[in-house]
Amino acid sequence: MSKRFVVPLVLLLVLTPLAGCAPAAKESIKIGLQAPITGEYAYEGEGFVKVVELVTGQINEKGILDGRKIEITKCDDVGKPDESSKCANQLVSAGVKAVVGSYSSTCTEPASEIYNEAGLLQITPSSTATRLSQKGFQRFFRVCFLDDRQGLFAANFMKELGAKKIGVIHDNSTYAQGLAEHTKRYSEEAGLEVVIFDAINPEDTDFKPILTKIDGLGPDAVYFSGYHPQGGLLLKQSRELGTGFKWIVGNACNNPEMVEISGLDAAKGTYITTEPLPKDIPGDVAKKFYDDFVAKYDEPPASIWWVMAGDALRVIVKAMEETNSTDSAKMAEYLHTKFKDYPGVTGNIIGFDEKGDRLGTVHEAYIISEAGEFEMVK
Repeated sequence: MSKRFVVPLVLLLVLTPLAGCAPAAKESIKIGLQAPITGEYAYEGEGFVKVVELVTGQINEKGILDGRKIEITKCDDVGKPDESSKCANQLVSAGVKAVVGSYSSTCTEPASEIYNEAGLLQITPSSTATRLSQKGFQRFFRVCFLDDRQGLFAANFMKELGAKKIGVIHDNSTYAQGLAEHTKRYSEEAGLEVVIFDAINPEDTDFKPILTKIDGLGPDAVYFSGYHPQGGLLLKQSRELGTGFKWIVGNACNNPEMVEISGLDAAKGTYITTEPLPKDIPGDVAKKFYDDFVAKYDEPPASIWWVMAGDALRVIVKAMEETNSTDSAKMAEYLHTKFKDYPGVTGNIIGFDEKGDRLGTVHEAYIISEAGEFEMVK
């Protein structure tokens, strides 16, 4: 072989393997999203997905932990407790490092047992049942506010409306029963007479018998603490019967689908106790997030629970960044001891107490307008 070919050949042999040694992509960080993506509460679950995908895209533009991306692993619990347990086991098996979810307290409760057993950080955007954080689970957190605070707000609001005799109705779910019990207690402490405290079966579709019973007791107002599908039917059938009391409903009825179910004529004038709607959340961070959502989806974020899901994910990522870790124990310790004054897309500064409950509380009253819009009561 001619000597003039020796050097190029050697270079070719050296450089060829180097060409295949580009740095491998860093492994993504899996975060679970448990939500009712289908089923009765799909409106909320679909909104969770939209917000989480928006936040994920924003985070992945820069990456976390030396440029790693986050990857969302979704599981549809259909809003059912048995499916919730299946979801939790699936997400644990998938190797997620933390979980956002679920939507309802009835689903979050069994899932929290499984995530606690697995040692996983869980942040729920919307499960407000007070008892969830009384189990001593150190990796359980929530960015929503508790039902006992909403119950106090509801009692005071009904008194401000001039009600003296009230009814309180729930659906026996974890969330609704707890909120109803708190509302009853605070209403009685405020001097209101609770003429009926009862439950509906959410599987029923004919509520006229209990509505007739309630109306016969002559309450000035009735507070329903259950979910929007049943809330819509109650409003619809109450109008058909011509009942004479005001309706006030809790934050699980903070949903435009309730108006579709009831019809506008039955819905207008109904009051809702809830966290502020996305359009009414103050602060630059909240306003930017609202605008970002509109820019991506060409519609506003209609539900406060959607936006809460965004904060749940943002808090998880913040904990990973500050601890330089995906270890749930380290993240939970940080959230309990050092995490405070975090500007959320839900407006208020976020921090947690020793039980994982969000510090502070903000509730507002809304009324459904003649146009079917949810307008804050000033």
